[in-house]
Amino acid sequence: MTAPHIDYVELPSAGAHELTRAFYAKAFGWTFTNYGSDYSAVEGGAVAIGLNGHREDALSAPMPIVRVDDLEAAFDAVSKAGGHIARPIFSFPGGRRFHFIDPGGNELAVWTPA
Repeated sequence: MTAPHIDYVELPSAGAHELTRAFYAKAFGWTFTNYGSDYSAVEGGAVAIGLNGHREDALSAPMPIVRVDDLEAAFDAVSKAGGHIARPIFSFPGGRRFHFIDPGGNELAVWTPA
C-alpha cells in the first residue's frame, strides 16, 4: 500500500493550450502525451504535470492531485475531515478522481489509476 502523496499537478491552459505546451517543450525540453485536443501531460518524473485546456474544467490556479490506493476511503476521509466536495468521484482516461476544497479555500483532487 502506498501512502497518499501529491504526484500530479494540473496547470490551467484554456485559451492558450498549444502555446503553453510549446513553451514548456522549448523551455525545459518536456515531451507531452496528448489526451485529446485540450489536455496534455508530462509523465515519468516524481511529479507529473498536466495542462488542462478545457474551458469548462480548468481552474484559474494550479491544482495539486493526491494519489491514493482507495478512492472511496479517501472520499469518506476528506468529507469527515470537513473538506467540501467540489466534484464527486468521476472517471477519466487513466483512472478515477474527485475534487475537494480545503478549509483554506484551496482546490485539490484525489485520484487512483485505472
